[in-house]
Amino acid sequence: MQKTFGIIAALYGALAVILGAFGAHALKEKLDAYQLEIFNKGVQYQFYHVIALFAVVFLAEKIQPKTLTFAGWFFSVGILFFSGSLYLLATRSLMGTDALTPILGPVTPLGGLCFIIGWILLLVSFCKL
Repeated sequence: MQKTFGIIAALYGALAVILGAFGAHALKEKLDAYQLEIFNKGVQYQFYHVIALFAVVFLAEKIQPKTLTFAGWFFSVGILFFSGSLYLLATRSLMGTDALTPILGPVTPLGGLCFIIGWILLLVSFCKL
């Protein structure tokens, strides 16, 4: 479990840096302020939950409950759904994917729900220490 979530966290962390730099430099002139804010919100929440994934990795040294494993998966899926959908929503006019808006809109709160469940499961895991 430690290796899996460590790899996922490192990949998501690197991707967050890449996307943050891309947003700050390449997209700055192509997106309006609101779209750039949405894109940056995706990067911000991705970073927060990379840290949560590292908490899962380091907590695994002390305990091995299923709740901790589920927390890691909920954080991982949450990043994909929440941040991923924000990236796509923010850049949909550039990518010509406006038709996906009705699909992507509901995906964002599902990702947020995954984050909430992940945090609750992390709390339960800490209580088992």
